[in-house]
Amino acid sequence: MDINATVIIAVVVCLSLFVFIGQWANRTDWGSVFSNTIDGWLRLFCHYYHRLECETLTLPEQGGAIVVSNHISGLDPFLILAASRRPIHFMIASDQYHRFGLTWLFKLAGCIPVERGGRTDKAFRAALRALEEGKVVALFPQGGIHHGHEPPPRLKRGVHKLAQLSGAPVYPLHVSGVKGIGHVVRGVLLRAHARVEHFPPVDCASLEAQDCLAALAKDMKVTHH
Repeated sequence: MDINATVIIAVVVCLSLFVFIGQWANRTDWGSVFSNTIDGWLRLFCHYYHRLECETLTLPEQGGAIVVSNHISGLDPFLILAASRRPIHFMIASDQYHRFGLTWLFKLAGCIPVERGGRTDKAFRAALRALEEGKVVALFPQGGIHHGHEPPPRLKRGVHKLAQLSGAPVYPLHVSGVKGIGHVVRGVLLRAHARVEHFPPVDCASLEAQDCLAALAKDMKVTHH
């Protein structure tokens, strides 16, 4: 057997093993073998490298739902995905969405890029459409990663508007135990004892904006005035 044939066989074996392990660890149907394989490896990364502690998120089996969480590092979305049995589509800042080498992953996960500077209409319509299609949309109402040494930002009202227009319940989460707090890449790379807590849904569609945000802030364990 020549060296080229050996290399080809080795590549095929490695790819097959990669897919097999990913499929074994996968818990969410994203609609393709490749996406499900990535989901499986993401779960392994979160549960074994970052020692994630959590119970499966109590999302409805079908129908639109909104997930909100505090935001302390770039690891947060991965932890939330690893805690869910349903695909979750994140609204993320456009500069992060177009980060070099990661755009393909965000597209694969159906993320919704949000332009900074108040130009959010396009992203808002995309999120509303996803909810009407019965998907789960996640966002960070603080508007970005919160550095521990900075004053906590007020929660943005977009989640209340989205809940009112869609009628979807809002599921608050709290992420903790992450290292590299306040950083995108460092939060992903530094090994943590991560934890995701989940709470009963809040019917923001029937609440005034201030009451909705206050209820979410309490469970997210963030300050909202």
